Amino acid sequence: MNLELLGWNSFFAKNFDSYSRQGYTVGRVVQEQKNTYILYTEFGEISAEVTGKMRHRAGGRTDFPAVGDWVVISIINDEERAAIHEILPRKSKFSRKIAGAKTDEQIIATNIDRVFLVSGLDGDFNIRRIERYLILVWESGANPVIILNKADLCDNVEEIGLEVEAIACGVPIIVLSAIANQGIEALIPYLGIGQTVALVGSSGVGKSTIVNQLAEENIQAVQSVRQTDSRGRHTTTHRELIILPSGGLLIDTPGMREIQIWNGNDGFQETFTDINTLANQCCFRNCQHEKEPGCAVQKALLDGTLDERRFQNYQKLQNELKYMARKQDQKAYLSEKEKWKKIHKAMRNNPKR
Repeated sequence: MNLELLGWNSFFAKNFDSYSRQGYTVGRVVQEQKNTYILYTEFGEISAEVTGKMRHRAGGRTDFPAVGDWVVISIINDEERAAIHEILPRKSKFSRKIAGAKTDEQIIATNIDRVFLVSGLDGDFNIRRIERYLILVWESGANPVIILNKADLCDNVEEIGLEVEAIACGVPIIVLSAIANQGIEALIPYLGIGQTVALVGSSGVGKSTIVNQLAEENIQAVQSVRQTDSRGRHTTTHRELIILPSGGLLIDTPGMREIQIWNGNDGFQETFTDINTLANQCCFRNCQHEKEPGCAVQKALLDGTLDERRFQNYQKLQNELKYMARKQDQKAYLSEKEKWKKIHKAMRNNPKR
């Protein structure tokens, strides 16, 4: 396989240079299985496992390869298997907090150029959910493209389009009906040779149908959504990198029922540029946008130029980010404390060292 067709570029080549001189080669993670990874390499598709050294050195799940990663490998048994030694620095990383109570990061996809954020124009449409997704996308380092699918089920497409445009200034918005194969061609310019796009969205928004249309074959199974609430079941059960006829690379992801933000200060600022611009016009630097005199945000709320629901979501997500930052700081502190505890114990057991 030609590595450039898989997204290889000067950024990765520069970081791989020292490994190349040592005789290693590279592969891109296509799929993550239980204890193995499927890679695309210059030798074709091969199965690989991380080395014991890499496994021992890993401090957490994010230190293991994810779909989209470029990894440093050595070939075993005449190019049939490979050992993964390192992960090359990531150009971008789309991640979220894992579902549940644990404070851990879950990487969805790496080294992506764009994220197709899919929302269904049916009973499950939620503008506040799009804002939450946008924070994750901007934080990843990739550029968002909003896809409003199921246009065939919506009577007020233009009105909803304007509503989305108001909260996603400058972000491309594409309206289509994947099941009717209408509007799919508008996605092709973003899927040029070597370009990597991650497809994200909640269950039932039609991601699998979009994948099948772009791949020009039925790669993913398609399930109907419940008529009562327009919610779907998980059709895609794992993340996978797919090479498209256009030459682009698409990472399909399972639907997310929980969109918990891992960290997103930059993404938050980018998503709420309008409110942040207003906040900079307040008379007081530490304005809480409540009853302070000269508050530009409250003025915008009163004259209707700022939507009350958007501002409420702004406050909610801001508090969520602060809470997550505190949880991460606490986890980092406990992890560091545990590390030094082990070091001191080892020193006591080996006093001559």
